[in-house]
Formats: sequence, C-alpha cells, structure tokens
Amino acid sequence: MTSPVEPPEHVLQTFGLTAHPPIAMGDQWVGGWRVGEVVLSMVPDHARAAWSAATRENLYVDGLRIARPFRSTDGRYVVSGWRADTYIAGSPEPRYDEVLQVADRLHAALTKLERPRFLLQPPAPPYTDVDVFTAADRAAWEDQPLRTARAAGMAEPVTDDGKSSLEAVKTLAGLRRPVTSPSQIVHGDLFGTVLFAGAAAPGITDIVPYWRPASWAAAVVAVDSLAWGGADDNLLDRWADQPEWGQMLLRATMFRLAVHALHPRSTAGALPGLMRVVDQVRLRV
Repeated sequence: MTSPVEPPEHVLQTFGLTAHPPIAMGDQWVGGWRVGEVVLSMVPDHARAAWSAATRENLYVDGLRIARPFRSTDGRYVVSGWRADTYIAGSPEPRYDEVLQVADRLHAALTKLERPRFLLQPPAPPYTDVDVFTAADRAAWEDQPLRTARAAGMAEPVTDDGKSSLEAVKTLAGLRRPVTSPSQIVHGDLFGTVLFAGAAAPGITDIVPYWRPASWAAAVVAVDSLAWGGADDNLLDRWADQPEWGQMLLRATMFRLAVHALHPRSTAGALPGLMRVVDQVRLRV
C-alpha cells in the first residue's frame, strides 16, 4: 500500500533530509519516498519497524544486498510513524526460484535471533493490518482455525469470496499433521519485496518477522508466486526438498486464505489464484 501523503516536513528535518524533494517510488519500493540516497516509508507498527531496523543494521548475508536503516539526527529508527533506509537499486521481478534462494540464505543467517516480545501479543482492537496478519498466521497453526480471531472479536467474513476462503481454510485444516521443524525468526513476506537489478545480488528492504519454521516462510513465497505471480506449478516440486514441505505449503495456503477472509480490503479477484493453489497443495499432502 503506497503512502497517501508525502513525508511531513518535520520528519524530513528530523532525519536531516531537506536537500532533495521526496519522489514517490511506486512498485519499485512499495510505500517508499526517495529523498536523495535515502528512502522514507510509513510503518504499520512501530515495534516491528524498530526491530527490523536494528536487525538489518548489522546483518550480513552472502549474496544479498540489505537496506540499512538511516537514523534520525537524534538516533531514532522511527519518527512520527516513518522510517528511513539507505536506497538500494532494483525492483521486484518474477524470478521466483531466486527469491526462494534468498529465503534459504536469509533464514540461515537469522537462526540465532531471539523471539521478539511483540510476536507473542494477540490481536486487539482497534484492529490494524498487523492484527489481521497475526490472526491469520495463528489460524494456520491453532487446533481450531480462526480461534484467535474470534477471541479477539474480529468480524466473520460476509462476502461470498470471504466465506469461500473460510471454507477452504477449514477443509485444509483437516489435512494437517504434526510437524517437528523448529521455529525461528523468518521473513514472512518475501514475495514482491525482493529487489533485482540485472546481474547484481538481490536486495531486501525490510524483514517482516514471524516465529515459524524457515520452510514455512519459503512455502509462503511459493504460494504467493503461484496465486498471483504467474509461476508454474512445478515450482512446488522444485523445492520439495524443504523440510516437511507438504505440511508447510498447507499452512502457508491456510495463512493466505485466512488473510483473505479477515482483511477488510480483500477483493474477490484475489481468490481464484488462491483456490488454484489449494488444488495443487492438496495433491502434495
């Protein structure tokens, strides 16, 4: 979602970015405004943005360009809901196997990070996008899908496609089996956020943290690639050596279906791609 307004003047001043006018970056860096060699973006959650910035500040991964946080003049990562990062060139491209390779390398580098406290917090009104994604993530793993969402008082879907999405979640839930892969910090939104610039190493601009197995985060990339990116079905088979791949694909699909069912801005046009993935995943569990 692109930022509806330019970065305010006091934010530019606090980051020391007054020499250049902000330029909206569109799909190249979703929600970003380039100011010289820095990109300003609105943050959906202060705690997550500060955590991501602190993590990326000293993270090094072979074969990966990482946008480093650009601190404000008083040392902050986030100012009035805006963060700043060093600009890295590139834009999303349909290079899905390479995105999955990024997932492997990145998650290997994140294995020793501790679970941030904010990942333990349940959704609470007034609901933000973060609350919706938290509830959807838990729906894929809890014994009764969407129990967390109902406990938080989130509204049940009322649209036909929302109801269909919820039914698909329930169907897939019956195919789940126990998994033993360890949870760790993973980037749960790599699809469409990895930047490519020709032959240069791929780049990432953020880490959207979840506490799940690394192969689940890879499965989310695969599900997104099939549902909305035009990837071929064989992508699922090319990555079948990932731990507990069938079960991770199952939970990744449930996660995306639950987002579709719960998110107030979901559109009917997003569901057919997800239902195509449902069919493919059921063949593999």
